[in-house]
Amino acid sequence: MSTLDEFIDQCQGVVAVPDVVEATKDADILVFVLPHQFIRTLCATLLGQIKPTAVGLSLIKGFDQDGTNIELISKIIEKNLRIQCHVLMGANLANEVAEEKFCETTIGCKDKRLAPILRDLIQTPNFRVVVVEDTAAVESCGALKNVVACAAGFVDGLGLGDNTKAAVIRLGLMETIKFVNTFFGNAKLETFFESCGIADLITTCYGGRNRRICEQFVKTGKSIRELEAELLAGQKLQGPATADEIHAMIKARNMLDKFPLFVAVQRICHEEIRPADLIDQIRIHPEHVLVYIS
Repeated sequence: MSTLDEFIDQCQGVVAVPDVVEATKDADILVFVLPHQFIRTLCATLLGQIKPTAVGLSLIKGFDQDGTNIELISKIIEKNLRIQCHVLMGANLANEVAEEKFCETTIGCKDKRLAPILRDLIQTPNFRVVVVEDTAAVESCGALKNVVACAAGFVDGLGLGDNTKAAVIRLGLMETIKFVNTFFGNAKLETFFESCGIADLITTCYGGRNRRICEQFVKTGKSIRELEAELLAGQKLQGPATADEIHAMIKARNMLDKFPLFVAVQRICHEEIRPADLIDQIRIHPEHVLVYIS
């Protein structure tokens, strides 16, 4: 029997329920997977309609913006639904997960009682789960990697090669670490070496739709909006939207010079500068320091 046949056989008892209130009213664990722009509307629909003991698990990539401030999506869910919400992020390209190719993911959960339950619920022989307590870092990595992937797409579109792309990925990781530590408190460095961090960053910079669309942005001269409509079948890019959200926060705190890669991506997406200007924007990076080894 083929894998597809096995999957169909396993799904015989699965029933689609189009009414979200009806689908969630008796649930113990709610898994959130939708564009982050719609989370407040969804929470308003579910408030008072779910079990008070339910917990959430967010797979949503992005931040919620309120003026010049941004907030983690898991915190929006907690505030608006009055439940605990944990997060799952990792190098998990959907088509490869569906094909049961081995991959890893990271769950951010501070509840030691619930952590093994979430792990065992999600984990399969081909989908390895690591649980860490550093929830803010896990969630932020899932959002910020899409901004770095846009930069990687610009590099690919310009034909600048793997050395340049590797430099962009490294600088993007450094800005991600700095952003988390600046706005959400000090994170554990090892969290950035889990699947949610460097692994997801590499995967997205080579295989994600943010990279692909930004490459075409350079090659075709079409706008991001036009390319979304042509190539994504109704989906939206998270990278440009997240770049806008963090740009407002960085600018309000006079820290634009501390995040040149993030700022450059935002300006290119708005066509304020050319993709070809990317390297000039990041050439002198604040992370370039002399290190002496004795």
